[in-house]
Amino acid sequence: MFMRDADLPTLESLGHDLLVVPLWRRVLSLAMPFLLTAMFFVCAAQQLWVAALLCTMLLTFFTYGSISHDLVHKTLGLPRLVNEILLCGVELITFRSGHAYRLVHLHHHARFPAEDDIEGATAGMTWWRALLDGVTLQPRLWIFALRHKRDRAWIVFEAIAVLVLLAASIAAIPWTIAPAVFGSLVILGSWLFPFITSFIPHDPHGETDLRRTRLFRGWFFSLVAIEHLYHLEHHLYPQVPHHNWPELARQLDPYFERAGLCAVRLFS
Repeated sequence: MFMRDADLPTLESLGHDLLVVPLWRRVLSLAMPFLLTAMFFVCAAQQLWVAALLCTMLLTFFTYGSISHDLVHKTLGLPRLVNEILLCGVELITFRSGHAYRLVHLHHHARFPAEDDIEGATAGMTWWRALLDGVTLQPRLWIFALRHKRDRAWIVFEAIAVLVLLAASIAAIPWTIAPAVFGSLVILGSWLFPFITSFIPHDPHGETDLRRTRLFRGWFFSLVAIEHLYHLEHHLYPQVPHHNWPELARQLDPYFERAGLCAVRLFS
């Protein structure tokens, strides 16, 4: 494994206020997946399929990329049991296992770019192989997690729950296609995860943590990523919740400049 940059600023020097999330933001973030799910079915009932599609796109983005991600890293300051239940529930909405995700994602943080890092493996692939990798990623997450035995009861329960949700969605087709459409869209959306979260931001040939994840800046990436372009910052300080990534990036920019990092930019 490569070594971490020795002169990386400590969290203490950056300020522990980066760990603080106001109550209203936590409540809004945690409610968002359930609100978007409800909005999908409201839009589907009104035959507003474009709006319904947008709901699933936002749901996929805000769960795996930010809300579930904070629950994985336990950065919201929630009681342990509450965090576990929400991690399970939020990911189940999108037919995924929150606890399998957590085990694999934390392994990625500890091991990238090792060969046993299945989340980060696409970083070394061609773009088309990275896209194909997403088709089988979720089952492989479950298999990987079950082999490591941690949180096995949660993971088995979540696997059964996903199968029940799939069966119920199919069984409901004679009355309404909305559940089957919803399930299909969120599953299809999850196929993009390896390409977006591994292939694009990572460079497995970098010599340190600072060089193994690309630095992104500029209005275009901020717009496309909805202010979630701070993958390098997250790898360096995983204890900082996603709400505070922009401020973390602002404080780290002078350090990145001194280290000679060149940000990836488009149209700026």
